[in-house]
Amino acid sequence: MTTIDQILTGKVAPLGLKAAPSGIDKYPVTGRIFLGREGLTGDAQGDRKHHGGPDKALHHYAFEHYAHWIDVIGPRDVLVRPGAFGENLSTRGLTENEAAIGDIFRIGQAVVQVSQGRQPCWKLNARFDVPDMALLVQRTGLTGWYYRVIEEGFIEVGDALALEDRVSPEWTIRRAWRTLYVDTMNLGELAEMASLAHLPDSWRGYARKRLETRQVENWSRRLQGT
Repeated sequence: MTTIDQILTGKVAPLGLKAAPSGIDKYPVTGRIFLGREGLTGDAQGDRKHHGGPDKALHHYAFEHYAHWIDVIGPRDVLVRPGAFGENLSTRGLTENEAAIGDIFRIGQAVVQVSQGRQPCWKLNARFDVPDMALLVQRTGLTGWYYRVIEEGFIEVGDALALEDRVSPEWTIRRAWRTLYVDTMNLGELAEMASLAHLPDSWRGYARKRLETRQVENWSRRLQGT
């Protein structure tokens, strides 16, 4: 069973040359911390339109991916410890290949549900000082994922992620990533994604729009900030 290695939170601070307000710089916390409907006590987001909120209350990133990124972009100070990707939970043993949309976990006193994968944005470029870092993350599918909070409560390092239910185990984060970014006009997959009631409406909206227009949305603004 996967256990939490680190819990991380961050304050809003200027990021990169644009000095954009961002809470991506996360640091470990010790002891019990309260997980509410919109996230951990003391955690903040600089852009509430695209980050945070009930469907993005908690971000999970697998620490085993760090070795891949060191191989790809070389050593970086931010890759020395968890928190490089703005994650709130760092673990080993659970990745995008296993976690599925709708999975329900108990963590300490809280209960959470996997809501969606992370859509990489241009702030990763500034965070890593790599101009196409967001695109690299999107291409690999090593994105991490978000939880919504079903039951609030205290959590702490060492708590197990105890799987309580699987609503759609066939819809792993990896499969959702492939549908959005690789096999982008697979109409059958898009139709199924559009029907996933526990997937946030924004993601189902991408699927519905592609089915209607037979076109893929433009990603440049999200990936490059342009």
